[in-house]
Amino acid sequence: MKRLILLVLIMLAACTTPRGLQPEDIPTRASINDLATSIPLTQNAPPTPFNETQTGFTSVDNGLTDLSGWRYVVQLNFTGVFADTPRQANAAAQAEVSFNQLGSARHVIVTTSGALIGQTDNTSYEAVRLGPDAFLVDSTGCKKNTDASKTAADLRAGQLVGGVSRATPGGKRATINGQDVYFYTFSEGDLVLPSIRIGDNGQVNLTSGEMWISPAHNAVVRFYLNLDVTNVVIFDKQLPVTGQVTMRYDLYDIGNSFNITTPFGC
Repeated sequence: MKRLILLVLIMLAACTTPRGLQPEDIPTRASINDLATSIPLTQNAPPTPFNETQTGFTSVDNGLTDLSGWRYVVQLNFTGVFADTPRQANAAAQAEVSFNQLGSARHVIVTTSGALIGQTDNTSYEAVRLGPDAFLVDSTGCKKNTDASKTAADLRAGQLVGGVSRATPGGKRATINGQDVYFYTFSEGDLVLPSIRIGDNGQVNLTSGEMWISPAHNAVVRFYLNLDVTNVVIFDKQLPVTGQVTMRYDLYDIGNSFNITTPFGC
């Protein structure tokens, strides 16, 4: 009888698959390709809520007035021709703006050149806002609290290079201009370009672009665009143009409260 019981136990053991070897016990096999992408994306994911699509940067300098101080340099350059003609057209505009929140102060230096703007040589102006007062110094002298001085002193980067309606985390992290930033992607349809107006049969094609956002400051630190344009109007000029547009925006010195005073000549 003992031999019979022992024989039954051996047979039962032989017919029972050890735990862990059943199909339902084996974990789903990981994809090597998925692992290769998921690791850097996880490591470089921005913190909440910046790990989701951002919609607050239709103007690239949105949110900067919440910071104590900063400086940015913004540029727009065009090279090409007047549409449907061989006549060369070009334009360049650069602005450097610094800010002091405590003093409600801004300092703006603008340089422009190019036949498209109606200038063959570089021209520049300096503008300052000190609380309610706005100053403008150009080739004609100093203006205070005029419409022109107010417009010049309040110039924003978004007026030149715009921004995007949607920016999606792109899985990259870097240190740019001294800030911890994350890379965001966007499509051609996301572009907001106030300085470019598309004419009849006009086109704007995004050849490359990048946006880097600092979650710590809720600010865009770098925004670069390269565009091919056809039959567009730039700077509200009457004649459409065709060619290449480059836009560059870099934010520096976050937290630096600049000493801004009445400009020389006023």
